[in-house]
Amino acid sequence: MDHVAQGLNDETPEATSVGHGTVEHITEPSDELESLVLRTALFRRVNSNQARKLLPLMHRVVVDKGDVIFHEGDTDHRMYLIEEGRVKLTRASHDDRIQLLSIQARGELLGEIPVFDPEGGPRTATAVAMVNGTSVLWVEHDDLFAWLDEYPRVAVDMLQVLANRMRSNNERIADLVFTDVPGRLAKTLLDLASRFGRPVEAGLEVPHDLTQEEMAQLVGSSRETVNKALTDFTNRGWIARQGRTIIIYQPGALIRRSKR
Repeated sequence: MDHVAQGLNDETPEATSVGHGTVEHITEPSDELESLVLRTALFRRVNSNQARKLLPLMHRVVVDKGDVIFHEGDTDHRMYLIEEGRVKLTRASHDDRIQLLSIQARGELLGEIPVFDPEGGPRTATAVAMVNGTSVLWVEHDDLFAWLDEYPRVAVDMLQVLANRMRSNNERIADLVFTDVPGRLAKTLLDLASRFGRPVEAGLEVPHDLTQEEMAQLVGSSRETVNKALTDFTNRGWIARQGRTIIIYQPGALIRRSKR
């Protein structure tokens, strides 16, 4: 995997080649890009005039599947926004086992913690592109905070978003303690469906592009236990498996199972 974030400190307005990615300073933001940023939870209450001052502070890098956007242990203070594609966040254990933490998609943030807590230590996860042509925007801590100094009300709104993120993390921890594996699997499939699913004649098609081990890590259990639950869901007629795609026939059944 190539670390495409290396060298992003180069302060040049022209596009430069970094690994397999190309870093570009956004000098003329498009209306589509402005719309994407304004739909992001962190910037949802930003108006167009405020956004037009923020966007020129951003840079863009386009990467391919397997490219690393940032590494666990990096000490940069950038915040990333996915413009196109899909990114997985992973963490390595002391014995080099890799744990999948989450999957982020278009319009979602990456690595915002070091921006708001620059003294809190290095990055705690690695971000890896899952598809070719993944486009990621980034902004430096100093540039973002200079912009926030001009619009302090936005910072208050951001605190609410970060508080919601903490609440979601607490709920996930509670699920690991109180919810059984089939319940967590049902909830994981519903989450993937809400973000990546598309309607087909048979039901809801969910292309997740995860290995069996990664799916188990996302659920928080062993591969064998998750496969057993997937087989049970299939036998009940709730879902079907087609390679790295799930077809959901009965979302209501999954919702009920996730709440048991």
